[in-house]
Amino acid sequence: QVHLVESGGGSVQAGGSLRLSCEASGTITPHYIMGWFRQAPGKEREGVAAIDSDGTTQYADSVKGRFTISKDNAKKTLFLQMNSLKPEDTAMYYCAAARSAGDTWSEQTKYNYWGQGTQVTVSS
Repeated sequence: QVHLVESGGGSVQAGGSLRLSCEASGTITPHYIMGWFRQAPGKEREGVAAIDSDGTTQYADSVKGRFTISKDNAKKTLFLQMNSLKPEDTAMYYCAAARSAGDTWSEQTKYNYWGQGTQVTVSS
């Protein structure tokens, strides 16, 4: 079993930065694929970024060049550095872990474990 806990969310003005963290516990290993997803009010949850076991990263087009996903395997912690935040980045952010890769990094059904989320609010 794997337990994920996000932190680092908050309120920030447009153009600001936040760094999200996701601490993992349980049977997770560095071989897991880790991802960040977000869900804005009234919208479906969408993929933000993912990092696989060898450190390869993927990003949604909407966050490329602004967000950076990284991980510390020794501390079992996933990060999402968010710069140049926009009001449209406002959402609940979730981290997720997948035991195996699928065809698409943002395919939510392949992720086996999810955190409870951390709220990010960006004001204009």
